[in-house]
Amino acid sequence: MNTTAILKAPDRSDGGRFVPRYDGPDGSDGSDDSYRFGVPASIGLWVFIAVASSLFTLFIAAYIMRMDATDWSPIAMPQQLWLSTSLLLAGSILMQLAATPSMPTRPFLLGGGIAAIAFLGAQLWAWQSLTAMHVMPVGNPAASFFYLLTAMHGLHVIGGIVAWAWAMALLKNGSAADIRRRVGLCARYWHFLFLVWIVLYATFTGLTPEFVAAICGR
Repeated sequence: MNTTAILKAPDRSDGGRFVPRYDGPDGSDGSDDSYRFGVPASIGLWVFIAVASSLFTLFIAAYIMRMDATDWSPIAMPQQLWLSTSLLLAGSILMQLAATPSMPTRPFLLGGGIAAIAFLGAQLWAWQSLTAMHVMPVGNPAASFFYLLTAMHGLHVIGGIVAWAWAMALLKNGSAADIRRRVGLCARYWHFLFLVWIVLYATFTGLTPEFVAAICGR
């Protein structure tokens, strides 16, 4: 992880000396404690993303292998998934804008969190649409995997909303470096949520038993 040394202008507090300040990639400032706490938080988030990605990969692999069973019956994807995708994309963009130093943080951060909450509402709407068509979590492996994978993703979104609420609270009395660092971490996590959702959506809509059989040579 690279850091950039920047010479700070002399002032009375350092006796007129030029003191190097190390700015981390997440915006933390090495001149205070935010850098020492910021780097472990950034690494911890990358580790969590790697673990979560592995978990989703395993479940998608199980989804693909299960498609070969005779009791597999594809389900029609609810139209609300388009709304879910749009909301999550909007949230990712808003979070990135909130993390951009030249942009106002509060309105974009607020908008990103609201988009995530609306995403969960759209997901519940999609589930309600499926149950209205008598597509239940049991009885059909295709439906079971859909509910399972979307629920797992929803739980990760809820975790992101908790971190977002913490960042919103920090806007009142947190330091500028700490706010920038935490908002940057939120933006990174939102990008991860969107990418996982795109992979799940492509899995649900693009993979069919025939396609899997053709790829696997059966």
